[in-house]
Amino acid sequence: MPTRLEFAAGPPLGCHRRRIPDRIVFEHLVLALVHGSGYERLSSPGCSDRTIRRRLKERATQGISEVVHAIALQVYDRMIGLELSGISVDGCITKAPCGGECAGRSPVDRGKQGLKRSLASDGSGVPIGLVAAGANRHDSPLLGPTLEAAIGQMGPLPEDVNVNLDRGYDNNKSRTLLRELGFTGEIARKGVPAPIQAGKRWTVERTHPWMNGYGKLRRCTERNGAVVEFYLHLAATLVTLRMLIRRSTSRYRWDGRPATRRLK
Repeated sequence: MPTRLEFAAGPPLGCHRRRIPDRIVFEHLVLALVHGSGYERLSSPGCSDRTIRRRLKERATQGISEVVHAIALQVYDRMIGLELSGISVDGCITKAPCGGECAGRSPVDRGKQGLKRSLASDGSGVPIGLVAAGANRHDSPLLGPTLEAAIGQMGPLPEDVNVNLDRGYDNNKSRTLLRELGFTGEIARKGVPAPIQAGKRWTVERTHPWMNGYGKLRRCTERNGAVVEFYLHLAATLVTLRMLIRRSTSRYRWDGRPATRRLK
């Protein structure tokens, strides 16, 4: 990251305006992610809403959240170990009332603007790949970009990878794509009741509610695609860290270790 000066460069009339620390702005961004409130409501005497928007756009352009997500995945893999032999991919539609670059007509919300989140998780539900698109996009065409995003975050995947998919991916294009990547696929068949062929994709279906626990993702009001990607990767980072803490309590001991499974 570039070096930041304590005071703004080139102040008018010789005045000096102290730069707001990045940590304070980041705390406001986390509040915006968790509660989904407007920046005017989250602003404080030490950090205005204009500063939050300006710093958010700057960080989103730099791709900071993607880097932080990759670091969290590396730490999780080193301490717990990612289960990359069985990857699950699924999509989720949420609201996007303000439209934007990643929004589209939602087929499940009377044609209102919505956002589709295509997510790939490992065998335990850790999010390793994310793609944002319009709600009118089908899950099947997003399979390739989602797996590419997972490979970009994790690097080369193991050779014996099995991808678990639901019936929305039951077509020749999905099978051809998995064959080209060298993966095997366990795809639910169309016309067969879901309980009979539930498979192992329940992990990603559990991760989606974890992601929807953040207000900014349930009802995304951002129009800039880079900002939407910023919040998606930031939420994935927090989900990864929560799983890391929860699974580390039974493996490691440290001062301040949580005494209960519920994390605040």
